[in-house]
Amino acid sequence: MATLVLTVVGTALGGPVGGALGAALGQAVDGRLFGKSIAGSRLADLRLQTSRYGDRIPRLYGTMRVAGTVIWATDLKERRHRQGGGKGQPSMTTYSYSASFAVALSSRPVVGVRRIWADGNLLRGTAGDFKAGLGAFRLHRGDEDQAADALIAADKGAAATPGHRGIAYAVFEDLQLADYGNRIPSMTFELVADDEAPDTGAIAADLSDGLIASGMEGDAVVPGGYAATGASVAEALSPLIEGLGLAVRSTRTGLAVRAVAEEGVDATVGADGLAAVVNGKGGEVRVEARSRADEVPVRLSVGYYDPVRDYQAGMQTAERPGVGRVEASLDMPALLSAATARGLAEQRLHALWTARTTLDLRCDWRALTLEPGAVVTVAGQAGRWRVESCEWEAMAVSLRLARVVGGAVPLVEAAGGESVMQIDRPHGATSLIVADLPVYGDELATTPLVVCAAAGAQEGWRSAELLVKDGVTGGLTSMGGTAPPAIMGYVEVPPVAGAGAALMDRRSAVEVTLLNDRMALTGFRDADLLQGGNHALVGQEVLQFGDAERIGERRWRLTRLLRGRRGTEWAMGLHEEGERFLLLDAVTLVEVPSSELAVGATLRLAAIGIGDATPAEAEEVVEGQALLPLSPAHLRVWALDASGSAWRMSWIRRSRVGWRWIDAIDAPLGEERERYAVSLARAGSVFRAAETSGAAWLYDSDAVGADRSAGISGEVVVTIRQIGTYGVGRSTSARFVL
Repeated sequence: MATLVLTVVGTALGGPVGGALGAALGQAVDGRLFGKSIAGSRLADLRLQTSRYGDRIPRLYGTMRVAGTVIWATDLKERRHRQGGGKGQPSMTTYSYSASFAVALSSRPVVGVRRIWADGNLLRGTAGDFKAGLGAFRLHRGDEDQAADALIAADKGAAATPGHRGIAYAVFEDLQLADYGNRIPSMTFELVADDEAPDTGAIAADLSDGLIASGMEGDAVVPGGYAATGASVAEALSPLIEGLGLAVRSTRTGLAVRAVAEEGVDATVGADGLAAVVNGKGGEVRVEARSRADEVPVRLSVGYYDPVRDYQAGMQTAERPGVGRVEASLDMPALLSAATARGLAEQRLHALWTARTTLDLRCDWRALTLEPGAVVTVAGQAGRWRVESCEWEAMAVSLRLARVVGGAVPLVEAAGGESVMQIDRPHGATSLIVADLPVYGDELATTPLVVCAAAGAQEGWRSAELLVKDGVTGGLTSMGGTAPPAIMGYVEVPPVAGAGAALMDRRSAVEVTLLNDRMALTGFRDADLLQGGNHALVGQEVLQFGDAERIGERRWRLTRLLRGRRGTEWAMGLHEEGERFLLLDAVTLVEVPSSELAVGATLRLAAIGIGDATPAEAEEVVEGQALLPLSPAHLRVWALDASGSAWRMSWIRRSRVGWRWIDAIDAPLGEERERYAVSLARAGSVFRAAETSGAAWLYDSDAVGADRSAGISGEVVVTIRQIGTYGVGRSTSARFVL
């Protein structure tokens, strides 16, 4: 009965080769194989992560990419981050989630895991670095003595937690889920089950617990990896045996897997071995038949996994000329090159075409030594033949033979498609900038505008956790995560100090080195600059650049500059080599909550990224530039008479809002009321101070006379500062001779 059942199943799965496999197993192996379950998934299923009870776990060999089965998971862990809420500002609470879970990968011990993908994106690189936040990662290799995972045991209880011995599984502890829609992502793993890919014989021996001998007879393609599938040994091996054109045959020591050689046979059926007369009865001793050509597939496809394309499923197709409509496919859950898979498709199609020809022989008792899988020649018959079945009936041996071709798998040109490999860039260490900015947008600021930006020297840097550092205790308080990587670096050649802030600076050039070579700067047209494009923080000065030229690795030269933007002309003379450079892109900036800011205090921040051994730190004195009025412009001083007995001073008010130039419309005040502080100084000492509510002040004759009587004469410096709602702004000065 075993012979019948396995032969039918084998033929249904793979045609004559499958039938031979089934027959051989049925004749040589007892009922133990029927009860042996080899759990696994077919080609498409290896990419789909599941979590259903009863799902089979693949038995992996060599190196494969597999999704696995979630066998344990916690509920999502929620973390709240409160931002804002200080000084009358609304607060905002954001939420982040993490989860811990375990994924079963192979029902056979493995060597290790390399890369890991989550929702198709690289989560773990070849260097073992993770691209998302993670508390811990552990791989249980599937040894027979492995202990239960401590985290699972803590959740379920030690007594109720198995060690899953013989099963390789991975445990993720507190994986951050923000990048995956706050859910456990679908994962696939580049799993190394063996240091070297085993041949089919070794795989068969492992699957059958030694009932099939280890090792290969003859040369055959050794796939880089294989996922055993199905509910029996025959079903698990069928794709590999069928796809590689191998045979399972009985030997004196048991079953063995062999490749059909290009030449050579196991035996020859001579003319004297044919039984023309048995028990006095004659009959046909040789019946040759050929099936219809249109029953052979006109097109045959082989599905496989392509290592060049990050183990993505591929398909190679072979076609034959002639009649026919039948198309066939063979899924091989194996790691093959595109050329090898194409060669296998060609060879398999050729084998099916050749196997159309069958030969039935009636032989004497000596043919009993010929077992299914043996390759023979027949006297008076061209070609080589494989024994499909051997039966003793009515004192004669009935042989069913199928014609075979053999030889190495042809290597033909084949394209596996476009590569979908993701560039594996390490995350690297974090760099952090904290900056107290002037007003950046068009809205009137009521709290200091302090931003932080982060990026990495490595191109794979993605994000980091931001923390506020207590200046007294050194304690750290979470502020949430960073924004996307900023374009930042340091200044190699600073701009000149003598340029004006009102016109485009065509004399100066800024040369900067960015953190990594993936960062790039682009030029803007004049019209785009006037609309606010290409703002950058260089030291303390905010400027705009119209042209950006790459002049070396990570190095750029910026020209056509607009200087001292947003009232930072005071910083134009403070530049130095090595100072910070930051492209002011709102998408890459995180605003520090006002509750963490105090004007005059030093803000200290730290950032801890995935690749950081120690936190990156940065600090900034909070001046509240966004709150302070800008320095007045166009200060004029003139005497009202030839003797200089009275002087008049006037200036133009500037505003923290209304940055666009609109003809015939003055900039809005931007403060509760208009006030200015006026001071007169000689030799660095202030001798007169006053306040005025308009953009002019009269140094009248009474005041001039009093000051001259007090000995004040010579060069005098007049300084004007606007008094704003939150403090006194920066000054503008002029000189006159009293």
